[in-house]
Amino acid sequence: MRIALINENSQAAKNDLIYTTLKKVADTKGFEVDNYGMYAADDAAQLTYVQNGILAAILLNSGAADFVVTGCGTGEGAMLALNSFPGVICGHVVDPSDAYMFMQINNGNAISLPFAKGFGWGAELNLTYIFEKLFEGEPGGGYPKERVVPEQRNAKILNEVRKVAFKDSLIDILKNLDQDLVKGAVAGEKFKELFFANCKCDKMKAYVESLLA
Repeated sequence: MRIALINENSQAAKNDLIYTTLKKVADTKGFEVDNYGMYAADDAAQLTYVQNGILAAILLNSGAADFVVTGCGTGEGAMLALNSFPGVICGHVVDPSDAYMFMQINNGNAISLPFAKGFGWGAELNLTYIFEKLFEGEPGGGYPKERVVPEQRNAKILNEVRKVAFKDSLIDILKNLDQDLVKGAVAGEKFKELFFANCKCDKMKAYVESLLA
């Protein structure tokens, strides 16, 4: 699994702590972690939580990432931004039980964390436990186990609803957004290096190249 970490501007100073904690857990699973920043509050390329959603959608829909870890002050804004795009199912995760149940019940591909609210003593411990529970067991396995059949059925129903709700392709959606907003989402210091090395979709690659031209 390839995991992408994305931080927006208000919580950029915590990027190194979040990345180190995530990578420590990912290494035990044999997962790769790509750090898309922001890396510091004064980065030249500034990401808002709305741009977190744009970047996450590009990474997940292109195959450049299998899972996205992101957040903002409360985690709510980034969660809403990510869920505004097709191909992204993002959960709001505050504690380890949220992480475990989201993956077992909803089997999503992104989480949004609160990196300001409640982020005090022991924050790195809570992050460690969240990441451990997030990647524990087979996703979609159900919780509690006797609920696995209806939960999996509801997940399939939701996927069908989302297909109708998101009729346009992601590229068409991105083209209809303010292009400066989209360009800003892919302006990170290491974006080109990470994205083009892992992108599996030629159409998305061509679109991103046109943005960066």
